[in-house]
Amino acid sequence: MDMMLIDLRSDTVTKPTPEMLGTMMKANVGDDVFREDATVNELEFRVAQLFGKEEALFFPSGTMANQTALKLHTNPGDQVICDKYAHIYNYESGGASFNSGVSCNLIDGKRGMFTAKQVEQAINPNAYYYSKTSLVEVENTTNKGGGACWDFNEILKIRKVCEENNLGFHLDGARLWNALVAKNETAKKYGDVFDTISVCFSKGLGCPVGSILVGNHKIMQEAIRIRKIFGGNMRQVGYLAAAALYALDNNINRLDEDHKKAKEIGRELSKLSFVKQIEPIETNIVIFELNPDVDETQFVQKLKDNNILIISMGSGKLRMVTHLDYTNNMHEVLLNTIKKIKL
Repeated sequence: MDMMLIDLRSDTVTKPTPEMLGTMMKANVGDDVFREDATVNELEFRVAQLFGKEEALFFPSGTMANQTALKLHTNPGDQVICDKYAHIYNYESGGASFNSGVSCNLIDGKRGMFTAKQVEQAINPNAYYYSKTSLVEVENTTNKGGGACWDFNEILKIRKVCEENNLGFHLDGARLWNALVAKNETAKKYGDVFDTISVCFSKGLGCPVGSILVGNHKIMQEAIRIRKIFGGNMRQVGYLAAAALYALDNNINRLDEDHKKAKEIGRELSKLSFVKQIEPIETNIVIFELNPDVDETQFVQKLKDNNILIISMGSGKLRMVTHLDYTNNMHEVLLNTIKKIKL
């Protein structure tokens, strides 16, 4: 009998459950370009209400939602303040410069997070020979920072800096659902602070496709036009929106299970003599480094030989991500494999 595959490369590898598929197949759909898909409209209304925002718009990807937000907040030649680990800088194919003609002023934060004071220092002087600083972008949880959750008090301080300097404030909330569960926070709390927020359904919530951008009417009235420019208009997309509605009802509270498993993985990794460092684990991401004399490729291959997949994030960082399809049985196999691994 074939060994089961344990795929911890990302929480994007999940497949819809039979229950989610059943909900999708029963969706009431229409042409969303004409804004006639009842299920999409229901999802957008519900998520807007959840965050206390006036409008929401469904996107095929988190990258497109983020790129639309950048376009809404900026003009060509402007500058966006973000962390050096930010997804919009590292993993969106240079879209900030290609789509919006903006540059990123990278803050050297801690695990993808920075302070209000650092934001103040990063704002360009108001002189014509500087790029105009127009937006501050925050990522919660931080992907490359190991699923870290922001201190909300620091977010409030950054908001104050944004208001004092007339800057937009965008949240890349691809894994915000994980942060809400880990910190026992509400979506409305974030909606009150950020101008725009993108949230993803195809990571921790287990949907096959989809993200949403929320904001108030003034800024969102252009979002649907930008989505069209980027090629993101869809037709009977209610089948995908139905999956997101199912996930909102069934897959948020269970994220705590993923967090517990990630912490247990971290504890086993910490017992290995060849593991140099493990980032603090708050949610479902485990990022660790091996000792300099250990062959990273050999370690990844040894796990692969045992049907366990993980990825390298560069700079010596390895990543495991727990998720909906990572079962208790898989977890036991992984922990036992880690205990026995030799290099």
